Amino acid sequence: MSEPFFEYLLRLGDDRLVLGHRLSEWCGHGPTLEEDIALTNIALDLVGEANLVLQRAGQIEGAGRDQDALAYLRTDREYRNALMVELPKGDFGYSIVRQFLFSTYAMHQWEALSACADTDLAGIAAKALKQSRYHVRHSAEWLVRLGGGTDESHGRAEDALNDLWRYTGELFATDAVEQALVKQKLAVDSSSLEAVWRRDVADVVARATLTLPPDGYMQRGGRAGGHTEHLGLMLAEMQVLPRTYPGAKW
Repeated sequence: MSEPFFEYLLRLGDDRLVLGHRLSEWCGHGPTLEEDIALTNIALDLVGEANLVLQRAGQIEGAGRDQDALAYLRTDREYRNALMVELPKGDFGYSIVRQFLFSTYAMHQWEALSACADTDLAGIAAKALKQSRYHVRHSAEWLVRLGGGTDESHGRAEDALNDLWRYTGELFATDAVEQALVKQKLAVDSSSLEAVWRRDVADVVARATLTLPPDGYMQRGGRAGGHTEHLGLMLAEMQVLPRTYPGAKW
């Protein structure tokens, strides 16, 4: 159980850590002071979730690695996040669309994991679920504002939705690792979340007067360590201090 569960926890933690880092890049660059604070707080929520999940992953692995080692001392090929979360932040509309798509997925994922047989993960999920509901509400409200705003804001939101859509399929892809854990009630079948996710997304997209892109080829590979060049560049910056001064204490 330990190796598949460790792998699954990496997926959960890496999604949040990488997206949290991307969102933190808006700190000091938000369109308004209030929104700058809001985006930074969401980034902190995601990194906090990653901290707890990766801490549990280190305990399950039993190799002496804590959450800091897992975050700062793995290469991009060892990361298991979905490709969508590692893409550059783009403009404000791009970040909002991505946050809405991911947060809606995360909300339903955490809700299902609240009944996980691993009580530690169940506790993390219950806490994170409350945060995810706020993340969904915040990003959905902004998406409706952008879609119903100026021609430029509408066009940018539509372009972002069209660009990001091909990365959404990976969120719902399941494999042998996940299915083995589902039988032990240690994971949620990702494919089971797609219908309710699509329903929620379609509702907000319609209110934003945007158009859902047609389903086409879906990009995958992140769960197996196959990433874009963007992740390597991000990790080089994120990991520079602990790699330059290994074992440094503050």
